[in-house]
Amino acid sequence: ERNGIYIIDLQQTLTYIDDAYDFIKQTVAHGGTVLFVGTKKQAQEAIAEQANRVGMPYVNQRWLGGMLTNFQTVHGRLQRLKELETMEQTGVTATLSKKEALGLSREKAKLERSLGGIRDMAKTPSVVWIVDTKKEHIAVGEARKLGIPVVAVLDTNCDPDEVDYKIPGNDDAIRSAALLTRVVADAVADGLMARQAAQSAASEGADSPDAAEIGANEPLAEWERELLEGKRPVSGSVAAQAPAASAEPDAEATQMSSTNGAPAPASQTAASQAAPAASSEPAPAAAADAEGEQAPAATS
Repeated sequence: ERNGIYIIDLQQTLTYIDDAYDFIKQTVAHGGTVLFVGTKKQAQEAIAEQANRVGMPYVNQRWLGGMLTNFQTVHGRLQRLKELETMEQTGVTATLSKKEALGLSREKAKLERSLGGIRDMAKTPSVVWIVDTKKEHIAVGEARKLGIPVVAVLDTNCDPDEVDYKIPGNDDAIRSAALLTRVVADAVADGLMARQAAQSAASEGADSPDAAEIGANEPLAEWERELLEGKRPVSGSVAAQAPAASAEPDAEATQMSSTNGAPAPASQTAASQAAPAASSEPAPAAAADAEGEQAPAATS
């Protein structure tokens, strides 16, 4: 305080801004939403502009009691607003009398003025950003009752115990309210980009499984299928007679066991390398049958 005027230390304000910024960013990145609240004239324009910029709900007109604690009723009024908009778009109101159409138009205008900023809010928000907690004490009380974190700009006449993430600043100046609201919107934008990046990485990981899964899911060519069908009876005998095969290192048996014992991608690679020979000479199946007949003799 200096000569009866309270002076805010901007260095501390920057520290609190960083804390609130990180919290909002992480909350939005994990799927949360932020409700912008500011009904005083100095903040109405900034609240609507910045909330629309990042696609978040906002309240810049009169705060209706129970907007958070009685959200089910508010949600019903939102459905009514959407119903009236649909009637107007489809031309239903044009078929009504002038008195009925005028009544519906006035009802729609009233709902849009009081609830237009939260028309897309399907549930209570994860965080509430408030300009002037003293004026918006009802919103602060409802948020605290529901356990919703409150991020707010605190002037020298506000109670800091009511706010979870406080930002010391002037809530009466238009430029101050607009600046801090823009910072909060920037944090929301960063959180949305982080969320999108995480979703993109997850989708890319789901679309690109390992090589074995790719090899198992890819359809085989006709010559590959014939080649594998010709070698399939040998795989069991070679696996059962592995010691005898190792005792007599036959070239064809070594090639056959290495082909059957390799992982799926390697077997497909070997089969693809042998494609010309398999397509021109149908000998591998006969060789495989001969090898299968000679295998018991090798053990005895």
